[in-house]
Amino acid sequence: MRIIAIEEHFQIAEINRAVAKWLPARGGFRPVGYRQPESELEDLGAGRLRAMDSMGVDMQVLSYTTVALPALPAAEAVSIIQEINDRLAAAIQAHPERLAGFATLPLTAPEAAARELERTVSRLGFKGAMINGRVEGLFLDDPRFRPVLEAAEALDVPIYLHPAPPPDSVIDACYAGLPPNVTTVFATAGWGWHLETGIHALHLILAGLFDRHPRLKMILGHWGEMIPFYLGRVNQTLTPVATHLQRPVADYFLEHFYVTPSGMFTLPPLLLTLQIMGADHILYAVDYPYIQDRQARAFLEQAPLSPADREKIAHGNAERLLKLKSAAQA
Repeated sequence: MRIIAIEEHFQIAEINRAVAKWLPARGGFRPVGYRQPESELEDLGAGRLRAMDSMGVDMQVLSYTTVALPALPAAEAVSIIQEINDRLAAAIQAHPERLAGFATLPLTAPEAAARELERTVSRLGFKGAMINGRVEGLFLDDPRFRPVLEAAEALDVPIYLHPAPPPDSVIDACYAGLPPNVTTVFATAGWGWHLETGIHALHLILAGLFDRHPRLKMILGHWGEMIPFYLGRVNQTLTPVATHLQRPVADYFLEHFYVTPSGMFTLPPLLLTLQIMGADHILYAVDYPYIQDRQARAFLEQAPLSPADREKIAHGNAERLLKLKSAAQA
C-alpha cells in the first residue's frame, strides 16, 4: 500500500533568521521544555528520506511552517517567499518520486500571491498552497484575497488551511489566567488553534465564498478541525438564518472540504469522519517532523476499512486531488 502524506513540513534556517523580527509577540507554539525539531525541518535530503522509510511513507507533500510568514510586510514578503518556493522546487527535483510541494504565498500582497501561485503550479509543478491562519487579522473571505482564490480555482488546485495561534485578544479572553505553559498549549495545539481554524473554515462558508468560487477546494487537518463532529448542529442552526446562501451550510463543507488526520492516529475520529464525509474526502498526513510516529502506517493498515477505502485514504485521493502520478505511472 502506497502512502502519501500531505501535511509535512520544512524550514530554511537563514529564512527563519531573516523573518524573526516579524514574529508575533507571543511567538506561537513555544512552551517551556519543547524542542523544535530544527534539524529534521531543515533536512530535505537523505535524513528526511530515511525518516519516511522508517514510518512507511512513500511520498511527502511539503509546506513551509513559521508563524512569522503571514505577518511579513508586502515589500519583503514577495522575494523571501519566492526563495522558499525555489528551494523547495530544487529539493523536489532531486527526489521527484518522494517529494512534492504546496506553495507558500505572500498574502500581504494578494496580487503578487496570485502570481506566485500561478508560477509555482505552472512552472514548478506544485500541487496547491498552504495558508497558515488569518492574514493581518483577516479571514480568506475578505475581498482583498479574491485574486488568490480566483487563481486557485482557475488552476484547479486546493488550499490547505493550516492552524495558527488565535489573535492575542482571543488568547487573553479565553486562555489566560493559567500557568504560562498551560496557556501556551491550550491556546494552540491543545485546543485553540484547532477551534480557530474551524471557525475560519465556517466563516468562508457563511461569507458565501463557495457560491462565488464554486470550484474551489480546501483541505483541513486534524480530522476537520472539529467541524465533522458538530456538522449536524451547525447545519441545523445556521442554515435557517444563512438565507443569503444558495445551499445548506453542510453541503458546502461536504463538497468543498477534504480532511487529513495530521498525525492524530486514534480510531474514533477516523470512524466519525468516515461516516460524515465519506472515504473520498479523506487524505493522509503525519505532520512530520512534529509527529514522528512509526505507527503511522500500522494505524491505516489496521483500521477497520474496506480495501478500497484504505487505498483511497492512503494515496488514491491525494493522487486525484493533487494530480500526483500513481505508483503505476511513476
